[in-house]
Formats: sequence, C-alpha cells, structure tokens
Amino acid sequence: MTTVAVRPVRRWIHQTQVAHLERGERFGTFYVIVLSVLILGSMFWNHIHGLVWPTHPDISGLAAGSLTTVLTGGLYLALRRLGPLAISRPAASWLLTAPVSRRRLLWPSLAVASVFAFILSAVAALAITGHASPRPLPLVLIILGAVAGLGVLLVALAAQPGRRWARLLDNVVALVVAGGLAGLVADAAVGAPLVSGFPSLVGPATGALALVVGAFFVLAVRNLNRTPADRILDASRTAGTLADSAFGVEPSWVADMLERQYWAHRKLRSAGLNAHLPVLTAQDLRLALRRPRRLLWLMLATALPALLSHAPTWLLGIAVLVGALLAAGTTAANTRSDAANPVMLRMLALSSRQALTQRLIVPAVLAALWSATSLTLLQLLSALPPGPWWALGLALGPVGAAAAIRRARVGFVDNSLLPLETPMGTVSTGPALASVVGYDLLLLGLPAIVLIAEGSPLTWVGVAVQVGFAALGARFYLSGTTDPSRVELAKPS
Repeated sequence: MTTVAVRPVRRWIHQTQVAHLERGERFGTFYVIVLSVLILGSMFWNHIHGLVWPTHPDISGLAAGSLTTVLTGGLYLALRRLGPLAISRPAASWLLTAPVSRRRLLWPSLAVASVFAFILSAVAALAITGHASPRPLPLVLIILGAVAGLGVLLVALAAQPGRRWARLLDNVVALVVAGGLAGLVADAAVGAPLVSGFPSLVGPATGALALVVGAFFVLAVRNLNRTPADRILDASRTAGTLADSAFGVEPSWVADMLERQYWAHRKLRSAGLNAHLPVLTAQDLRLALRRPRRLLWLMLATALPALLSHAPTWLLGIAVLVGALLAAGTTAANTRSDAANPVMLRMLALSSRQALTQRLIVPAVLAALWSATSLTLLQLLSALPPGPWWALGLALGPVGAAAAIRRARVGFVDNSLLPLETPMGTVSTGPALASVVGYDLLLLGLPAIVLIAEGSPLTWVGVAVQVGFAALGARFYLSGTTDPSRVELAKPS
C-alpha cells in the first residue's frame, strides 16, 4: 500500500483545529505553565531539596531496596494502564486508518513516553540514593535508575499488543510490588542497618544494561507498526480521559473509565442474590465478591499506615480514615448507577432513603473491617498505646461508608461559582470544591484522630464518643440528602 508523509497531514490538522484561536494563545499558555512551575519551585525549594537530598543518609538498605521495587513495579503497572503507546485524538480519528506510515505516526508518542520514563526514573533514583547512599553519591546509580526506567517502558511496550505472557507478567509485578510494600512495613517496624557501600560492578553493569536497552529500543522502533490499532485506540481514550479529568478537575471521569475497563474484560455468569439481605445490599455483596483482587489488595493495605509510625500521630489517624474511605469505595459505584436509573428503584418500590440505606451497609462493613485490622496491627507494632483499638476501628465503619457514598454521588462541577484571583492566575472554585466532596465527611472521625494523637491508652468512653459521632453523622447525611417520598438519587449530595 502506498503511504504519504505524516508531517504535512499533521500540519493541516493542527491548522484546522487552531484556526479560531489567536496566534499568541498557545505561547501564552506555555508561558503561564513554565512561570507557575518556576514560582512554585522557588517557593518550596527548601522542602524539595530536603526531600530529594538530605544532609545525611536516613533510610536503611532494606527500605531503599523495597522502595526501588515499589517504584519500578508501579511505573510498569502505570505504563501498562496508559498503554504505554498512545496518540492524540486528532491522530486517532484521522491518521490511524489513513495510508500513512504507522512507524512515523507512533514515533513521536514513543519519544515522549521514553523521555518521561527516563526523567522520572532518574529523579526517583536520585531521591532514593540521596536518602540511602553514603557520601559522595556515585553518579552511576542515577544513570542506572534512568536506564532501568527506559527498560521498564520497553517491556510495557512489548506487552501492549496483548500477548499471552503480558497478563502473567502483570500478576508477577503486582506480587513484587506487594513484597516491596511488605519490606517497607518491616523496616518501619524493626529497622535495618544503613547502606555502607556499593559493589564495584555497578559501573560495568550499568554500561551493559545501557547497551541492551539501546538495542531493544532500536528493535522496538522497527516493530512499531506491529502494534494493533485497537490497543492504540484504547490507550488514546485512556490518555484523553486523564487529560480531560486533569484539565476540568473532574476525577469522576477517571473512576467511570476504570469501572468500564474492569467490567469490559470480565466474563460473568448469572447468580442469585442472597434472599436474606436487602436486594441492593445483596447486589453490593455480589459485586465485592466478584472483585477478589481488590479485596486482597485492601487486606494487604491495612499494614500501610505502619509506614507512618514515626510521623506525627495525628497524621496516622488521617491515614486510617482515608484508608477506610478507599475500602468503602469498593462497591460505592453502584450508587451512581442508581442515580442514573431511577426506574429500577421505582420497580423495586424503594425510596431514595431506603436505597441509600441499603447501599451503606456493605461499604460500612468493609470500612469497619479495614480500620479495625489496621489499628490492631498498629497496636501490635507498638505504634499505639494499650486499649480496645479494634473497637474504635469498627466505629469508623459508618464514617468511611458515608464519605465513600457522598464521594460517589458527587455531580457535575458547578462552574457558575465565582472564581478566585491569585498571583498565578484565576482558580475556579467549582472544581476545587468538587475535589474535596466526600473527604469532608471524614470530619466525623475527628474523635478518633484526637484519640490517636493524644498517645494515651484508649478507653471505652472514647470508643462510645466515636460511635455517637459516626451514627449521628450518617443519620444526618441520610436525612439531609434523601427523601422517603422521592425516588431520584441524582440530586447532588
């Protein structure tokens, strides 16, 4: 098939798209972004410098190795989620099926992804070695980290066409990330010695790895035209959704996208619901049981607050509350389905209050179990004083459930609110307020934060106070956002 040059076609599409824009608008946008980055960097330079390059090494070899494992595996999983090879929407609409060279069409995207992976890995390597390596810092370690990040990109690129080994590798990397998190928790609990030095083979190993990665990079460029079009379209839709969500400060778009992607690749069989439970609660329970991987990750994540055992105690309480919200959000997406389909609630003869009450049960159980397990582990690791912390965790169940349901019910961003003028430009208050919806209900767990921050032994009186706050808060949320005579749940919470 005869192909045409890509560059003139791209130029024509770009000129057609921006014909209605002023000539200097793109330059002005670029100028504002660069100026904002420079201003923020100068404002927080001391904090950034201390975060990346402390005066003395302050983490052990176990922590450095575990953190390297987590970041490397996380980079791979993130690249797999993003594609990693994606193109812009105009290119996906007009050029993907056009008679143009597929290699020349995809090369700019591969170049951008390579630069991103290289720089991000170099910064991560600098941060890890800055905290773990004795001085002077060997520069070859930063080069090794950057080259390794580029190698991770090439592995994710090879897995994008959907080969058989790709899903197995995803599961292996997920287990490796879990092992890295376990290593971080173990280091926070028992501690480990600092790094005394590095072997002399680091330099030759870095050079050999660079040669191997370079060879595979050339091979990947030659095989760009073998990437299936449907995989590129999926990655382009994902990248476009993330860009829209970031530009419009609308995280619900990302949540909807993840839900659609998850269920689009599942083969389900019809199964009856538990007749002893309310119908919507039984549906939530069935949904939770069909997501065993997420339940497993939630169970493993109960140990993550232990990483903050040396941080201020109030921060430990906030981490437990945020974890309870995330655990409760496992089945909260069904609330959006109820809001979009009030006919089903009418057929079930359920009012909005009855429906929301049933939807709160499973999230409350998940949040309670997560909080109780996390606080119990913290107590076993001597991060908390004696007391019935497991009971306090159970009392946080309604808090996490109400916050997760409120987060799931957030409507469209209200762009009619007055904007705020700042030295770096105008800030829309609508997206800012929508971004904190749901998290504001975590204030119902304020007694738990105070009890954890005090550092005193927990009594049953404190547990009773938290139970009262959680029960009253959940009750007020139900009565204030639902109506026993109304079916629709689409009304913003």
